[in-house]
Amino acid sequence: MSLQEARRSAYAAVEENRNRSRKEHPMKSAQKIIATTAVLAMSVTALSACGSSTADSSKGKVYFLNTKPEIVDQLQELADAYTDETGVSVDIQTAASGTNNQTLTSELSKSDGPTMFNLSGFDQYAKFKDYLEPVQDSDAYKLLTDEGKSYAFKDGDTAYTIPYAAEWYGIIYNKKIVNEYAKKSYAVIKSADDITSWDVLKKVMDSMQEHKDDLGLEGAVSTPGLDASDNYRFSSHMARIPLFYELKDLGVTFSLDITGKYMNHYKDLWDTMVKDSLTEPSLIGSGTYEDSTAEFSTGAVAFYPNGVWAYSQIKDNDVADEDLGMLPYYMGNPGEEDYGPAAVYDANWAINKNASAEDKKASLDFIKWMVSSDTGKKALAKEMGFAVPFTTFGENDQPANPLVSAAKEWSESKGKKTVYTANIPGQQWMDNIANPLVEYTQGTGKWDAVVEGFAGSWKTLWDAYKDSTGMLPPADPLS
Repeated sequence: MSLQEARRSAYAAVEENRNRSRKEHPMKSAQKIIATTAVLAMSVTALSACGSSTADSSKGKVYFLNTKPEIVDQLQELADAYTDETGVSVDIQTAASGTNNQTLTSELSKSDGPTMFNLSGFDQYAKFKDYLEPVQDSDAYKLLTDEGKSYAFKDGDTAYTIPYAAEWYGIIYNKKIVNEYAKKSYAVIKSADDITSWDVLKKVMDSMQEHKDDLGLEGAVSTPGLDASDNYRFSSHMARIPLFYELKDLGVTFSLDITGKYMNHYKDLWDTMVKDSLTEPSLIGSGTYEDSTAEFSTGAVAFYPNGVWAYSQIKDNDVADEDLGMLPYYMGNPGEEDYGPAAVYDANWAINKNASAEDKKASLDFIKWMVSSDTGKKALAKEMGFAVPFTTFGENDQPANPLVSAAKEWSESKGKKTVYTANIPGQQWMDNIANPLVEYTQGTGKWDAVVEGFAGSWKTLWDAYKDSTGMLPPADPLS
């Protein structure tokens, strides 16, 4: 079966599920749609290795190891378009969720390894720096805005990565559901705009859970799943919130001296999300990303902690774009009323220095095309929904992603500061939080083990990074 035939077959299955969804329970039908789309993504990823029949091997090739599974389809379409236009073969492969470091380590060790790949966070930069080609003299890097260049991973004047997306994360919510709730006699708010603190957010979640039948909901909050596909939302994103406020107290962007002083606030939000979701605590450990996304996308719940990247999976279901909002991660930290959602500039492209000269050039040319051609710009901003930091993007090229607009509204319209996304020491630290969090939630472990995973392993893991790479993140002033 050809790539095009496989796509048509998979899309037909998606459409069949959509049509069937009119007769089925809405959440279950959306889970089928999302699951089928995931199968499509895996099929495209697996088939992409075959490349296009129009490829010209004399022009070098691109093997892009992608670590963002939510954009597999859009990347493959870009790869096909670029090959058709230039004759250069572009092979897109995507690491499975939770395996980024292992996959990168394995693939980069090969003689025919990726020519370009994603890097996310200082820990990956430090871990894979020996594979990185300097990019500051490339046309692709020079097209970055000054802000974009400031977020590139550098060693002195040498830049090793090309940031390609500004992203935000917080608690996504359905404005329509929340505002309909606000009309009820039992409501604790008059509108969604009244949710400005943890105390209010908790009261709203608890009240909506209590009256979920009257509201036509299955729960107030989407399942806070902790299986491998989903636990990053809580072991990385949500965990960085108490980390930010602890670093803020210290006045720096990084410190080895972390105690977990605000993890009790994390616990308050976590306990509320578990209690007010539609999944029993004993089953949280097997809750998947697809489950949680489906619950929100079909209007079965009102709140969904995640980032702007989730829009590609939410759209075209039952939540209208105009009904998508984003709250900060309120949990009771001191001074959080002055801050909006968290910002992250972790998404970077990197070039494998061990690739051939022809393949390195082909990869940088592909990046330049993605950020300067009409096809590439449309895919990155309009289809993937990224706020892209390149000078080639004008006003009309900005993302058609309502979650980006909702996140930026906090700083642009409400005058709130942005939560800085602190560097973390990688997957092991996340696992050290997620594993005891599962046990705590299931009732087989203590909360102290979660705090120990957060704070107790922090210095040890960073010391190991320093021993192996000679590097620690910069401890810049943080106001």
